[in-house]
Amino acid sequence: MSSKIIQQGAEAIIEKSGDRIIKKRIEKSYRIKQLDEKIRKLRTRSEGKIIEKVSKLIPSPKLIKADEKTKEIEMEFIEGKVLSKYLETAKEKEQKSICEKIGENISRLHKNDIIHGDLTPSNMILSDKNKVYFIDFGLAYISHKPEDKAVDLHLLREALEATFAERWKVLFDAVKKGYSKGHADSKKILERFTAVERRGRYKKAS
Repeated sequence: MSSKIIQQGAEAIIEKSGDRIIKKRIEKSYRIKQLDEKIRKLRTRSEGKIIEKVSKLIPSPKLIKADEKTKEIEMEFIEGKVLSKYLETAKEKEQKSICEKIGENISRLHKNDIIHGDLTPSNMILSDKNKVYFIDFGLAYISHKPEDKAVDLHLLREALEATFAERWKVLFDAVKKGYSKGHADSKKILERFTAVERRGRYKKAS
């Protein structure tokens, strides 16, 4: 079966082959070969484990195979619309409903100490069954620290502000509403988020 490149970044090439996505980690010629092999192997192993764990918690691609030898990850292809594009034309009521689901999903990840690391609407897919799927766990890691979870939320807040300049506050309030559900430490993490946001505003001002 032929494959088609659908995305190419500094770290990996993403190909679609039938109903599967194949992520191929790119060699870095500026690194010592043995070190590059080790780094790509460890990152492939780590991402594969996280994808497998995440798919049991929230809507996300199911892991098919993580091959440390070839530095490739094979996973399920999610059919749907990139959320950033869909939200641009959706009505406010639907936007808020979707953002609340996003908050609930993030809360489940954080409850299990999974930090996505790149939370943006471009890394979410809205399926035809109205489920919000999270994708791209290349920067994800495990942490129990409230600070890391707060920074994860802050990344999403900044992404919403950059994309939806006039409506981002309403959308992020919906995210926070969803986040508050089912997570015992959500209040503590949202308080830490406020501190992270305050630091961000201070840096911009200075």
